[in-house]
Amino acid sequence: MTPEEFAATFERIRREVRTVIVGHETLIDHVLTAFIAGGHVLLEGVPGLGKTLLVKTLAQSLELSFSRIQFTPDLMPADIVGTNVVMQDAEGRRYFEFQRGPVFTQVLLADEVNRATPKTQSALLEAMQEHTVTAAGTSYALEEPFFVLATQNPIEMEGTYPLPEAQLDRFLFKVKAEFPTAADLVEIIDRTTVADQPQARVVASREVIRQMLRLAREVEVASHVKAYTARLVRATHPGDPRSADMARRYVRYGASPRGVQALILSAKVRALVAGRANVSLGDLKALALPSLRHRIILNFEGEAEGIDADAVIQNALDETPELEEART
Repeated sequence: MTPEEFAATFERIRREVRTVIVGHETLIDHVLTAFIAGGHVLLEGVPGLGKTLLVKTLAQSLELSFSRIQFTPDLMPADIVGTNVVMQDAEGRRYFEFQRGPVFTQVLLADEVNRATPKTQSALLEAMQEHTVTAAGTSYALEEPFFVLATQNPIEMEGTYPLPEAQLDRFLFKVKAEFPTAADLVEIIDRTTVADQPQARVVASREVIRQMLRLAREVEVASHVKAYTARLVRATHPGDPRSADMARRYVRYGASPRGVQALILSAKVRALVAGRANVSLGDLKALALPSLRHRIILNFEGEAEGIDADAVIQNALDETPELEEART
C-alpha cells in the first residue's frame, strides 16, 4: 500500500461513517486515527450523543466483528473474558470447556465502563495491552485488528467509578463527545425519524486495514521531532527542570512514557492522511490533547481550583520550544 492509497482509503472510511453519524467531525477523525494507529479510545460524554452508533458504524464499514458490553455495577470479569464450564460427553465423562466472552471480537464497545467496579474494569487490561486473554492458566489470542472503544459518563454523574490510572494509561486517546449544534440536531431529526435510515456500507476489507496498520508504523520520524515530543511530555512533570508553569503548580504526576508513544503513533497516521511520509511538529501539536489529557494527575491545588488537564497541556505546548536541543 502506498501513502496515496492510505489517504484515499482513510477518506473513504471517514466519508462512510459520516453518512450515518451527524456532526462530530473531530471525534470521528480521532477515533479513526487511534484505530489505524493500533490503539484504543476512551470516549467521554453524556448519554444519547451517538457514541454507540459511532463504533458500530465503524465496524460495519470495515466488515469487522463487533461486540458490545454494557457495564453495570454487578458485571463480573468472567462476563467479559469468558469462563470454563463443565460439559459432559456421550459416555457421561465430564470435562471443562472454555466458553468465550464478548471480548473475543475485533471491535469492542465497552459501554459506560465507569459504571462497573474497578475489579471488572481491570479485566480489560490484558486484552487491551497484549491482545490475549488468560483463563484458568491458558492464554487465548484475540483476532487482529482488535480495537476497544470504551465510553464513560462524566465522573460527576451518580453511580460512576473512576477508572484506575493503569487502565487509563492503556488508552491511546481520550476524546470528548460534545453536544450537537442546532443545525446538527435538525439533521439528526431528518435522518433518524424517517422510514429509511442510513446504513454504512463496507468500504475497506480486513486485509486493507491490516496494510494500513503496517504502513503507519513505517512512517519516518526525524530526530528533532522525537526530541520535541520528549521535551513536551517532560514539561508536564512538576519535578522536571523544564516543566511548564502550570505543571509545577497544579500537577502531581505528569504524562507517562506511553504518552510519547501515543503522540508518535497517532502523528504518523495524521501525516499519512495529509499525504506526507514524515511526521511534522504540527501533527504532534494537533494530537497532544487527546494523547495526554488522561495521563496527567492533578494535585490537590489543581483539583481545588478546578484546573483542567487540557489547560496544563496547552500551557506545556506554549512553553516548550520547538528547536531547542533536549537535555537528559
